[in-house]
Amino acid sequence: MNNPEKAPALPDIKPQTEIAVLDRGSAFGMDLQFSMKDVCVAVGMQSTFVRKVCGKLDNFSASDVILLLDQDCYRETVVPRSKVLNYLRDITLRSDPDRVISSKNIDGFQLVHGNSIQKIREIEQNSVRCVVTSTPYWGLRIYKEPRFSLWADGEYCPYGHEQTPEGFLRHTTEVLSSLFDVLAEDGSIWWNVMDTFNTRTQIRSNAVEALRAMQGHDQRSWGDHECRRYSAGHSYLKDGEQCMIPALIAERASRIGFYVKTVITWAKTSTLPEPQGSRVSKNLEYVLHLTKTRTPLFNKEIYRTRPAALGGRNNGWETDKLSDVWTLPTSSGRDGHGAQFPIALPARCIGLTSNEGDLVLDPFVGAGNSGVAARALGRRFIGIDVCEEYLETANRKIAETQRLPDDNSTAQIAQQESSGRFL
Repeated sequence: MNNPEKAPALPDIKPQTEIAVLDRGSAFGMDLQFSMKDVCVAVGMQSTFVRKVCGKLDNFSASDVILLLDQDCYRETVVPRSKVLNYLRDITLRSDPDRVISSKNIDGFQLVHGNSIQKIREIEQNSVRCVVTSTPYWGLRIYKEPRFSLWADGEYCPYGHEQTPEGFLRHTTEVLSSLFDVLAEDGSIWWNVMDTFNTRTQIRSNAVEALRAMQGHDQRSWGDHECRRYSAGHSYLKDGEQCMIPALIAERASRIGFYVKTVITWAKTSTLPEPQGSRVSKNLEYVLHLTKTRTPLFNKEIYRTRPAALGGRNNGWETDKLSDVWTLPTSSGRDGHGAQFPIALPARCIGLTSNEGDLVLDPFVGAGNSGVAARALGRRFIGIDVCEEYLETANRKIAETQRLPDDNSTAQIAQQESSGRFL
């Protein structure tokens, strides 16, 4: 998936929707047989419906796949419709990965440098009780050491820097699909994501740069910026329109086999001002709770018993009822990473859906706040990232973290987080 050559400079994002159609003739002469599991992911349908359409349980031909693609309920998942047959051919011929990362060998925490999908495929199946992550958001940030990857849909780009929101959705679904096998049957995925507006804008490294620009301290012109996002050329999105990315990720997660348990609204207690006169300002992000079963491990009591900085109730804002609106502060943004979530967010997710000693995974670990939360709660942890500098920061922070007692005061934990460490 990685190109060994030196990565090119980040291009501007120009959301031009590709014009392409399904080549039905490619089905003739394709004598491969595809599994039910792979077909369901490719066409975004549950096995019961696939059986209803094709009348079989396994060994699907290319003609069977085309029949499924012609159904009114077909929706894109990992690749566009025109590339589904080639995608199925490629994954059918692909050799099984060597799962060399065993949960038995992880006593405390392990940080892994590399492409998330490749490294996820090396993790032992059914070994991860909780996945919690904040991925790159589409077209919003330039990260250090961006890793260009060749995705299943053929696009070659860093994650979050796709030319269209659909590309970002496909790549997100590809990552989620790779997580399905490593997640325990009663495990949970917590997927933090923010929406994007289809607007013409400069892409910056962090929120501080954006704030400085709003205050008139950035004198660079449009052409002087390293990377820009345009808004014209999409098949339907108009300039200034919201992309609806979180809801579309949730739908695709459902189509590849996950239960969408809840779409949680994270109401942030502080956000940047926005110079917008035609709409309300953004104050929300979203956390998707995804599982493999209808009844995953879930312990609501941690919300009432843990201090706020470790995921418990935020007494200043939240009621005693654990609802689908979480009111949590933003991160201090220290450690050189431009987009971190606060430790309280992953701590809540980890506490709700894992037990002490369980394995927690963050496939986009960044500066390591999820690992700090996991270790503070007595969980084992794996973090993956493409940036060695972020991993060095994460290693330092997580190594300094010790198991904290449940009755530790919120003030003490908040002070430790603001100083960049847990003691």
